[in-house]
Amino acid sequence: MESIPALLQRNAREFGSKAAYREKEFGIWQCWTWAETEKEVEALALGLINLGVNEGDFIAIIGRNRPHFYWSMVAAQSVGAIPVPLYQDSAAEEMAYVLEHCGARFAIVEDQEQVDKVIDVQERLHQFEHMIYIDPRGLRKYDHRALHEFAKVQEQGRAAHDEFIQELKDRREKPKFDDQCVMLYTSGTTGKPKGVVLSNRNIIRSAQNASEFDNLGPGDEVLAYLPMAWVGDFIFSIGQAYWTGFCVNCPESPETMMIDLREIGPTYYFAPPRVFETQLTNVMIRMEDAGTLKRALFHHFMDFARTGAGEKYGMPKRSLAKPDLKRRVKQAWKFSMGVGFALEALLENAIRLFFVKLRHPIDTRDHFKARDPLGLYLYPEPVRSYFKYRMGEVLVYGPLKNTLGLSRVRVGYTAGEAIGPEIFDFYRSLGINLKQLYGQTEASVFITVQPDGEVRADTVGVPAPEVEIKITDEGRIFYRSPGTFVEYYKNPESTADTKDAEGWVDTGDAGFFEEGTGHLRIIDRAKDVGKMADGAMFAPKYVENKLKFYPDILEAVMFGNGRDHCVAFINIDLTAVGNWAERNNIGYSSYQELAGHPRVLATIQEHVEAVNRSVAEDPMLSGCQIHRFVVLHKELDADDGEMTRTRKVRRAFVADKFNDIVEALYDGSETVSTVTEVTYEDGRKGTIKATLEIRDAKVVPVEPQKVAAE
Repeated sequence: MESIPALLQRNAREFGSKAAYREKEFGIWQCWTWAETEKEVEALALGLINLGVNEGDFIAIIGRNRPHFYWSMVAAQSVGAIPVPLYQDSAAEEMAYVLEHCGARFAIVEDQEQVDKVIDVQERLHQFEHMIYIDPRGLRKYDHRALHEFAKVQEQGRAAHDEFIQELKDRREKPKFDDQCVMLYTSGTTGKPKGVVLSNRNIIRSAQNASEFDNLGPGDEVLAYLPMAWVGDFIFSIGQAYWTGFCVNCPESPETMMIDLREIGPTYYFAPPRVFETQLTNVMIRMEDAGTLKRALFHHFMDFARTGAGEKYGMPKRSLAKPDLKRRVKQAWKFSMGVGFALEALLENAIRLFFVKLRHPIDTRDHFKARDPLGLYLYPEPVRSYFKYRMGEVLVYGPLKNTLGLSRVRVGYTAGEAIGPEIFDFYRSLGINLKQLYGQTEASVFITVQPDGEVRADTVGVPAPEVEIKITDEGRIFYRSPGTFVEYYKNPESTADTKDAEGWVDTGDAGFFEEGTGHLRIIDRAKDVGKMADGAMFAPKYVENKLKFYPDILEAVMFGNGRDHCVAFINIDLTAVGNWAERNNIGYSSYQELAGHPRVLATIQEHVEAVNRSVAEDPMLSGCQIHRFVVLHKELDADDGEMTRTRKVRRAFVADKFNDIVEALYDGSETVSTVTEVTYEDGRKGTIKATLEIRDAKVVPVEPQKVAAE
């Protein structure tokens, strides 16, 4: 099993009748088995040979998550070509750079929008020859001499079966473990994206190790909704899916993703912190609009779950296929006891709410101990806690997980950015086995993982299977593993700067191993970690993540390296703040107007000052308190170059673009007038003019000398 096409052949033999792909189209889930997937891939591969695809060619893949694109990548590998997935929301200029850099002769795209983007820059792509599209709508009158419909390419492949099948078999058997599998481009946080060459060994060994680590198998389900150009999607939806044989589910559209997530109920789930933050924001918004009883029950049981009950009683366990009699009796006993405790707790909470409503609170615990109609307080505390959590599962945790689409999640991961501890604990309290991993494109994702039972919000776990990690005296993190990339395409200088002759890769991050646990803690990007003027450590990401825990704050960017104090840019979350404005009868006509509202600024100031108090408790980073801040008049956007396509802030670019605001934050100005260039959805440029209010935030006094000594 030394290539993805070889794994496909195995899966077609061993899991032929099992679902391999599902896609929701026109509201109906379409399904393809592994046997049918093999036929689809084979037909497309024959069609590609018929079109003139040679071994070693690069084939660009542009579109949203669809089975057809996953088939395209495997078909390309089957004929000896290398797939190059691109971000579907990239502007034409961004696509042109990647297509020109890799020298793609072919592209497989989704629809008219992607076709038009490629056509717009085709004059610069002298090597480009053919484009294949999946959705034919709007393309009937286009010049089809070099434009082909996906289904017709497959038809031509089937028609040429006898002519090309032997050549396909020969090409399919050629790839070896160290041959190139895929090329994925980095997000380009600090410059132009680099093409990361990953081999079959990188993908298959990483997928194998991670699958065995989390006991993934053919019965698992995954939802493929993250960008196909991101290495995580390739590992989860190609590497692990083909290694284990589990099913990949593709949503109908980004707009229906949450509905589709709920319908599928994946058992293996990955989402970046932003997705979990958005989901939590929506939950809290809905709870604000809920009735008194529902809101009280929600907070009562969530407070209980956060005491550790979720970790102790809520984590999923692998169930037996056929429970024996003893286990059935035990389940029946638990159910009957749960009913008793549920009745008791419902009565207790009803009485508490009644007296609170009358402003005569009572100690219902003592009240029930004295009367105890069911005698349940005779049981020890662990028993009562267990059944209280089970009752919470029925009333709060279960319905909430179902609404989020996470009812069946057995293994969940988040990565890409640090997740706020409060957000992380919220999902763990629900009984969702959410864990953190630390990875990179250059590592085929996995560098560290969190074993079950050792999951914490402040670390990223221990080295993944077969991964070695070392940390220099300066705190820089290096690793080497079977997933270590081959090279940066056409960039030997960057390859040599990142990977040495012994295979050690510089992550560019700073961190350290905890004594006693062996868990890795990430401080920040090494280039972003600095020192304040008084010598205190400056680590902006730590503070930014604390700010982003608040539902009102979508993004934060902090500055202060080499300065005597820190300042920050803040983006509000339009959904959360807009809902608040609606409930408080506050009218607004734009993001800019809402972001500058005095009550919004006052609320953000409260959040900043609360974060300052929290940061002051950390002796190492207490100097990173925010003294002044401004709420920006626009959201940071990838189209404007302020963020990458994976939603990472380009800190240096932002500092340069909004330099006038940064200087105003430091020179004591109370307001600043600025003009900002923006890019509209159709590619046109425009400007936004705004006068922004700068606010001072209270800080907690610290002792610089003590901090520096520590």
